[in-house]
Amino acid sequence: MLFTRYIRPYLLSDMISADEALLALRPVVDTEPTQADTPDQLHHHTLRPVLKLLNPRLLLLMADFSRDYRLPLATAAAPDQQRLVVELLQRNARLQHTVIGMVCGLFTTAEYTLYRRQRSEINRRILELARQRVATQLPEIVRLAALPDAV
Repeated sequence: MLFTRYIRPYLLSDMISADEALLALRPVVDTEPTQADTPDQLHHHTLRPVLKLLNPRLLLLMADFSRDYRLPLATAAAPDQQRLVVELLQRNARLQHTVIGMVCGLFTTAEYTLYRRQRSEINRRILELARQRVATQLPEIVRLAALPDAV
């Protein structure tokens, strides 16, 4: 009630749309020029910046899931840690859907329209980029997973 009554009219009176706000949140990532409305364009101009923005949340999510599934990350050797975390991301449908949902929630209207047309290809790209990010930041995931409650 308080939000609707006092805050929402203020937000609506601003001349910034939801899509513009989402674009303003994204970090700048050096990208290659690509054709418009293709999965490559979405990959370079949307997925990479969104995953960079979500990186801390992605690491926390992976740490939470590794704790939930009792992965022995703290005692495993580095190659085993990578294998455990990558397999978790590849085999756990709930984790995959959570990662895809986190990313899609930051799409603009036009990006979501393209996503709906090529959902399977873009989902594959989202999960591959997430896997790469997770694999390169294993020490941080291990550290977060060792905390009693990841913050």
